[in-house]
Amino acid sequence: MNQESGRSMIEMLGVLAIMGVITVGAIGMISTAMRTQRRSAVNDEVIQIVTGVRTLLGEYDDYSHINNSTIFGAIGMSPKNTYGGTYELAVDPSNSRQFVVTINGLSQSDCEYFLTKAWSDSVGYQMSGGKNGGATGNCKAPNGKNTISITYGD
Repeated sequence: MNQESGRSMIEMLGVLAIMGVITVGAIGMISTAMRTQRRSAVNDEVIQIVTGVRTLLGEYDDYSHINNSTIFGAIGMSPKNTYGGTYELAVDPSNSRQFVVTINGLSQSDCEYFLTKAWSDSVGYQMSGGKNGGATGNCKAPNGKNTISITYGD
C-alpha cells in the first residue's frame, strides 16, 4: 500500500474557518479600541481648552473676550477634533461669566456618549447635583453632523 501525505480539503477548510473567526474577533477589538481612543482624545482636548480659557481669561470678570482663533492660537492647539469636526468657543448669551465649548462633527453613537458623559466641571453637571452629564445637544442628525455643547463658568 502506498500512503499519501498532506492535508485534506476538509482540514484546510477547518483551518480557514478558525482563522476567519479569529479575524472577525480581532477586527471587533480593534474597532472598540479605536473608538475608545478617539473619545479619550476629545475628552482630553476639551479639558485642555477649558483650562486654557480659564488661564487666559481668568483675570477678567467675564468671558466676553473669547475669540476662537485667538484662544486656540494662545493655547497652542487646533480647533479640529478627531472626528473631522471642530471645537468652537462662545460666550453664553445669557451669562457673560460662562462660556460654551461646542463639539461638531460627531456620529450619532459618539454624540449620545458625550451627551450622557459626566462633564464634572460643567455648569449643567454641577447644577443638577451630578445627576445630568452637563452637555446639551441633539443626536438625531446624520453621522458626522451631530453637535453637543458644554457650558463652563460661574
